[in-house]
Amino acid sequence: MRKLLMVSAVIALLAGTPAGLAQSSGRRPNIVLVVIDDYGWADTGCYGSTYHRTPNLDQLAARGMRFTDAYAAAPVCSPTRAALMTGKHPARLHLTDWLPGRSDMPSQKLSRPIIRQELPLEETTIAEALKQAGYATAIVGKWHLGGEGFEPQRQGFDLNVAGDHTGTPRSYFFPFENKDGKMPGLESGAPGEYLPDRLTTEAERFIEQHQDKPFFLYLPHYSVHIPMKAKPELIAKYRVLPKPEKGQNNPVYAAMVESMDESVGRLRRKLEQLGLADDTVFIFTADNGGLSVKEGPDTPATDNAPLRAGKGYLYEGGLRVPLIIAWPKRIKAGSVNRAPVYSADLFATALDVAGVRNTTGVDGLSLLPLLTGRGQFKRDALYWHYPHYSNQSIDGGHYDQPGAAIRQGDYKLIEFYQDDHVELYDLKRDLGERRDLASKRPQLAAELRRKLAAWRKLVGAQMMTPNPDYRASR
Repeated sequence: MRKLLMVSAVIALLAGTPAGLAQSSGRRPNIVLVVIDDYGWADTGCYGSTYHRTPNLDQLAARGMRFTDAYAAAPVCSPTRAALMTGKHPARLHLTDWLPGRSDMPSQKLSRPIIRQELPLEETTIAEALKQAGYATAIVGKWHLGGEGFEPQRQGFDLNVAGDHTGTPRSYFFPFENKDGKMPGLESGAPGEYLPDRLTTEAERFIEQHQDKPFFLYLPHYSVHIPMKAKPELIAKYRVLPKPEKGQNNPVYAAMVESMDESVGRLRRKLEQLGLADDTVFIFTADNGGLSVKEGPDTPATDNAPLRAGKGYLYEGGLRVPLIIAWPKRIKAGSVNRAPVYSADLFATALDVAGVRNTTGVDGLSLLPLLTGRGQFKRDALYWHYPHYSNQSIDGGHYDQPGAAIRQGDYKLIEFYQDDHVELYDLKRDLGERRDLASKRPQLAAELRRKLAAWRKLVGAQMMTPNPDYRASR
């Protein structure tokens, strides 16, 4: 009952699509949200990659807006997905690590806080708000926000294909199962069928079946998360290409990227074939930075240069992600936006596009003023809170320290919880975060640190505690 009342409150001011956003069909615009798992900021051609082949994403950017300074809400997956679904910061939700999270170890000075193991049912999701506004809703792909009792169907999705509590695919090739069971909705299939292809087929089917009413399609691919698995013929293609000694040079990952890019192309062609392209907002992004360290066979997956580090880190390589949004006739083709934005903004943006005007209580801001050039977009700062030790290690030993970060203007401060030190960077002049300015700009560092502490208090962020089992290494 409480959740029903909250959903009703979110759409209470629903008063029809604003005149400036009226569609040629006279209905609310469709929304397609594609999220790629562990896909780096620099992995796409239009973001600078010369090794990966991404013609469909490059074309999407050429027909829409590409954001240069878009961020994930966290350096790992589940918190970012929770922010996408609710428009709230992971710290506010007390869901700040991948689920179920990494257990504490004696080598760590601090213990992680006890976090939620699912997206709370009392939260209003993007699917629930849009469903109440008359949208058909579907998730096709990775959920990773709770298991039994917290499935996508309990969170506003009419259709769920492949989404459960797991963070990795049970198999990238049919049969889509392992010792723990099958992926929901994928019980049947063809021998050798590749998971990204099958998910795209299911997404196309949903579009066809709901072409006569507005729909919200959420396609969170399991790709390009480990284990590194791709079509053999595509891997062979990249193995014979000239392989750079440094930078992006992983043929298995490149093959996975190409299949993901093909999925985007198929979806856009389906929309065009059905005459829906002009009435559809197409959003492409990722849940965190690319995997840049060794974590299983055929890894590191990618190189996030010129950004520092990758998944699991509060440096730019772990947080900055691609974001491309296309909406024919409403977003200027080939436009580039440099405003700092983040995952939680997509909740407010989708509701704004749909004409759901009341997003009280969310942390994200609607990107519609940036996309259309109408109205104002004002943001003081972006914040991150990651009170956990990540799985991503350097040289198999050191685990990144837990901490928090704030970006205000061009300056970014990272606070490391384990030893209480801070680092300060000027991202405009030092995108790779190599020149720590904390000792040279102590007043600025102190100001940003105070602001970060005040924000943590405001959102009720959970903090770490001393680890009683800590054993210093000798």
